[in-house]
Amino acid sequence: MRAKLSNFNFNLPDEYIAQYPSQERDESRLMVVDRKTGKIEHKLFKDVIDYFDDGDTFIFNNTKVFPARLFGNKEKTGAKIEVFLLRELNSTVKLWDVLVDPARKIRVGNKLYFEDEHGNDLLVAEVVDNTTSRGRTIRFFFEGDDEQFRDILRQLGSMPLPKYINREAEEMDFDRYQTVYAKELGAVAAPTAGLHFSKQLLKKLEIKGVNFAEVTLHIGLGTFRNIDVEDLSKHKMDAEYYQITEKAAALVNASKETGHKVCAVGTTSMRTIESAVSATKNLKASEGWTNLFLFPPHDFSVANAMITNFHLPKSSVLIMVAAFGGFDLIMSAYEEAIKEKYRFYSYGDAMLIL
Repeated sequence: MRAKLSNFNFNLPDEYIAQYPSQERDESRLMVVDRKTGKIEHKLFKDVIDYFDDGDTFIFNNTKVFPARLFGNKEKTGAKIEVFLLRELNSTVKLWDVLVDPARKIRVGNKLYFEDEHGNDLLVAEVVDNTTSRGRTIRFFFEGDDEQFRDILRQLGSMPLPKYINREAEEMDFDRYQTVYAKELGAVAAPTAGLHFSKQLLKKLEIKGVNFAEVTLHIGLGTFRNIDVEDLSKHKMDAEYYQITEKAAALVNASKETGHKVCAVGTTSMRTIESAVSATKNLKASEGWTNLFLFPPHDFSVANAMITNFHLPKSSVLIMVAAFGGFDLIMSAYEEAIKEKYRFYSYGDAMLIL
């Protein structure tokens, strides 16, 4: 049985976790893994174009990351509080689910003040509920419209880089921790496989006749939550909102039915499409919430290729990749990646599984 967490452990030296992106998006390294032959090739990401032809389809997650990490001060004491915005519950009254740190200093009724670099209060919020040991629900006092509110979040917030990137977010992260095709605001983490695509590479693929189908899955923190059960069938994912349009489903199904490649770009795209499979194993237009956790063995219905980054040991995303690529092949590919000094995680290198 492969459905045990301990099977997905391996030794990953800290220096292999990329702290910065490659200089150019499409010049990170690319490992190409062929499931039929077991062959492994070492390329640059821009070489991905050589593996796709007219009529093939890429599935992109077009979610857009918002600057979800804010730093405020508690009323009276002035204590510094980090607020991580998770999900907007009600846009009319600006009600949000958040994580706060340090949680012990925050109680229902406390007010938090968020200042700009000149010390001007741009936002005030009140804690209205304790939801979990670390979580809270807060309401922002703001009279403007949604667009003005987002502008202020952009001024105050920093990009929510994963904790494995051991530095503060910088100005360049507003651009690089975002795909070039990001449209739908709502994610607290980037769909990182898509970070490798430059506008120039997309144009070259388009000229070659490759189709682009866009789906949306707003990534929450559940994707990164540690798995704390050995039996993977008992792991529960947090639900995340997704949407698949009629246009996207039609593009994917046309490629599938004509025997072309359908490539899921990233684990979030794969989770999205596997959450919306028809009785005939085609992709169907739908929207809703998914908590689908993909682990071996799983019969994938839609995509026959996948692009993904190199993930951390015992992570839900590594487990999903192994379900798609085959446990033995993917784990040996990871051994090869460490031997060849590939860069891991969000700003790291990429893998194409055929």
